Amino acid sequence: MKPLVSIITINYNESGVTLELLESIRKLSYPNIEVLVVDNASPNDTPDVIKENYPEIKLIKSPENLGFAGGNNLGVKEAKGEYLLFINNDTIVPEGFIEPLVETLQSDETIGMVSPKIKFHWDTTLIQYAGYTAMNKWTIRNNSIGYHQTDNGDYDVAGETESIHGAAMMVPKRVVDKVGMMTEIYFLYYEEHDWAEMVKRAGYRIFYQPKSYILHKESVSTGKFSPLKTYYISRNRILFARRNFKSLELFVSLLFQCFVSIPKNSLKHLLRKEFDHFKALWKAISWNLTHKAV
Repeated sequence: MKPLVSIITINYNESGVTLELLESIRKLSYPNIEVLVVDNASPNDTPDVIKENYPEIKLIKSPENLGFAGGNNLGVKEAKGEYLLFINNDTIVPEGFIEPLVETLQSDETIGMVSPKIKFHWDTTLIQYAGYTAMNKWTIRNNSIGYHQTDNGDYDVAGETESIHGAAMMVPKRVVDKVGMMTEIYFLYYEEHDWAEMVKRAGYRIFYQPKSYILHKESVSTGKFSPLKTYYISRNRILFARRNFKSLELFVSLLFQCFVSIPKNSLKHLLRKEFDHFKALWKAISWNLTHKAV
C-alpha cells in the first residue's frame, strides 16, 4: 500500500478559492491521502461550506489567525501521514501530481524537502518556480529559477536546489519530527526559506521535481501589491538574516540595508506617493529594532 500523504492547506476568507483546489484534489490518482483544511479564523467567510461540499476533508478551525506557519503547524499536529504536503489554497493540482514527489523522497532519505514545478494559473505556459538560487548575503533576496520563462523543457531536470517553495512542498514526517515545525515568528513570507535552512543544517537536501507541477493563482490572500505584503516582506527579510546569517555576513547585510536598500525603497514609495507602503516599510524596520529574532 502506498504511504499516507497528509495534504494541508490554509483557508482565510477564501472558501470559494479553497473549494476549487479541493475539486482538483478529488481527481488525484494517488490512492492514499487525507486532506486537512485549516481555517485561520476567517472574519468574512463561512468555512463550513468547505466541509459541506467536501465531507471527506478534516476542517480545523483556528480561534485566531496564526499566519502561514502557525496555520500549517496546526495542521501538522492533526496529520497522520508519513508525508506532509503543504499547498496553498490558491492552486490547482493535476491528476498525477503526488506520485513523483513521494517517489523522490522515497528514493533518497537525505532529501528532506521537495517542491514541484510551479506554473502560473493565468498562463500555464509560464513558469513561476523551478528551484531557487542561494540567498544573496547583501540583499537578503533569492531568485526563482525559470521565473516567467516559457515551459519548453529547459527546466525539466530534477535536482538539488537552495530552497523550497511555500506554495507546494512535501516533507517527510520524520524530518519534521527531527527538525521541528515552521517558526511562527514570521507570520507571512520567508518562513519556508527559514525552514529550509533548518532542514539543511540538520543534514538534509532540498529538491526540485519537475515531473510534478501545480498551477498557482498567486497572492490571493494578501494581494499582489499591498501594504500588508510590503510590511511582512520587509520585516521578514531582515529577520531571516538575523536568524540565519553568520556574524560578518549579517553585519555586511545590515550595512547594505541601511545605506542602500532602505533609502532606495523609501524614496521610491515617496516619489510614487505610496504613503501606506512607506509607513509599512518603516514599521517593518522598527519591528526589527524592538524584537528579538527568536
